[in-house]
Amino acid sequence: MSDIQSEVTITFPDGKSRKVASGTTGLDIAKSISPSLAKRTVAMSLDGVLSDLADPITKDVTIKFVARTDPEALELIRHDSAHVMAEAVQALWPGTQVTIGPVIDNGFFYDFAKQQPFEPDDIPKIEKKMAEIIAKNAPFTKEFWSREKAKQFFRDKGEVFKIELVDAIPAGEDLKIYKQGDWLDLCRGPHMTSTGQIGKAFKLMKFAGAYWRGDSNNPQLQRIYGTAFATEEELKAYLTQLEEAEKRDHRKLGREMDLFHFQEEAPGSVFWHPKGWTLFQTLIAYMRRAQARAGYQEVNSPDMMEKHFWELSGHWENYGENMFTTTLPDERVFCCKPMNCPGHVQIFKHGLKSYRDLPLKIAEFGKVHRYEPSGALHGMLRVRHFTQDDAHIFITEDQIMEECLKINDLMLSIYKDFGFEDIFIKLSTRPEKRVGADELWDKAEKALGDVLDEVTKRSNGRVKTALQPGEGAFYGPKLEYVLKDAIGREWQCGTTQVDFNLAGRLGAFYIDEHSEKKTPVMIHRAMFGSLERFTGILIENFAGHFPLWLAPLQVVVAPIVSDANDYALEVVAACKAAGLRVDSDLRNEKINYKIREHSLAKVPVILVVGKREAEERKVSIRRLGSQDQTVIGLDEALASLSTEATPPDLR
Repeated sequence: MSDIQSEVTITFPDGKSRKVASGTTGLDIAKSISPSLAKRTVAMSLDGVLSDLADPITKDVTIKFVARTDPEALELIRHDSAHVMAEAVQALWPGTQVTIGPVIDNGFFYDFAKQQPFEPDDIPKIEKKMAEIIAKNAPFTKEFWSREKAKQFFRDKGEVFKIELVDAIPAGEDLKIYKQGDWLDLCRGPHMTSTGQIGKAFKLMKFAGAYWRGDSNNPQLQRIYGTAFATEEELKAYLTQLEEAEKRDHRKLGREMDLFHFQEEAPGSVFWHPKGWTLFQTLIAYMRRAQARAGYQEVNSPDMMEKHFWELSGHWENYGENMFTTTLPDERVFCCKPMNCPGHVQIFKHGLKSYRDLPLKIAEFGKVHRYEPSGALHGMLRVRHFTQDDAHIFITEDQIMEECLKINDLMLSIYKDFGFEDIFIKLSTRPEKRVGADELWDKAEKALGDVLDEVTKRSNGRVKTALQPGEGAFYGPKLEYVLKDAIGREWQCGTTQVDFNLAGRLGAFYIDEHSEKKTPVMIHRAMFGSLERFTGILIENFAGHFPLWLAPLQVVVAPIVSDANDYALEVVAACKAAGLRVDSDLRNEKINYKIREHSLAKVPVILVVGKREAEERKVSIRRLGSQDQTVIGLDEALASLSTEATPPDLR
């Protein structure tokens, strides 16, 4: 009797099911339901995995038909766009080799080996050719080739990079070729049904250099980045967001506001100017108050420790390639700390701890050092040296839920104070490269899953959640707090990590109620995350227009005429006495020039004073972004500004 199923059961999203002949394609099933369904369907999801609509179904599955406008189709639109772009490039410049072309966040790219470099005016040429290919509406079809057939085909075309890709496909894995009309490429798929499904909402963004397989020892290629959306309205919104993001770029605003700069001699490191350092210290002061109220004790641990210490913790094996090291004359190897946690375990171990001491909360504004490739560095958003608002809570297993919920409540209140109320929490589970037994990971992941369920319940669904398999830290799973900024971009900031491993690896214990030694559970917690990165996010979120309490320079006093200079200095002194961060501008320049300059520097309040204001002890208040001026008494102005400049946690 044959083991091959003659019929398979397909189950639809509504729970209904039907039997069909084994080998029936998704397109056949869609047509059998209705011609309109078949017409609007571009792919299918089989047991949650996107597949070609023309694939035969040979086992029992749950099926969902994917329309072009469904969220799942966006990746396919971009993937198909990449293939069409590659065909367009080869049509325009025969002999150009195509290498790889994946979908990435917000778009796609393809790397090319081309004799001559691309020119800026090549972008509209490629886009025009892409539009022609899309208009032909050629079907995407899939074929399975032998390795030798594929290698011979690409060898005949001079596609040496494709031959290497064929060789890299594991034995036993299908070698798929996707065709669109006469053009084809090696690809895992899936694709939509035809090129016409891409539509008109695509745009090529820029050229860049890239090394084959990311290795600088390999040939250099030319990369073209593009993006695509289901509708032209979505594309327009995205391009508008990019324009707005360019205006808000923290590097540009950092120069205009005189906050910081970067130099090649210290890649990935920030040179803080006085105003920028004031902003940075304002953030630390805020977080220091929040942590003190929540029962944290502040500590400080060494920046460098011996390599052996990091071998014990597991960092050397799992994170060593990201660590800076130095060898001393006595041949001892030391590492700059990439994380604060092992140092905090040493502080916990100093002196005998009882279960009555738990939870023990220690926090540090610790400078950490992590190697990031030069090409990955991006202003303050991706650096090599940064400050973490790091804390570690040593607890019993029974205290996990309570303490994680306290952290959650604290984080949400902090983000709200900074204007972030649209929060996304992601649970990241065990990575492939990790320490510790699976049963400990099971417990840690279940604990955080329970916490996330409770957070969702408490928020009545307002806080969005998601699962990120394999994205946890090497020592434990984590909750990642993602903030949405003023123009809709998402930023991952805070984390809560439950760790059953590190304390035990470093020999930490406490004495329980039965006088026995027990290993504490550690919660790793950061709320801003990297203070440098959070500062960059704030600059871009507010476009430099900080609320008064955050602004590094809150007030500038500018006299209209030199006769008002003495009164201007009185106003400055009064502002300082009221706790305001203030400066004067006594230059012999026209007042409009001064206002323009300080507006460019994003000073929130300019107090303009002239002879009349001096005589009446008043000030003319000019707000950033407004042409209006309000003349009020000095004492009234100071009282109002002082209240406004009070941090939200102190009001």
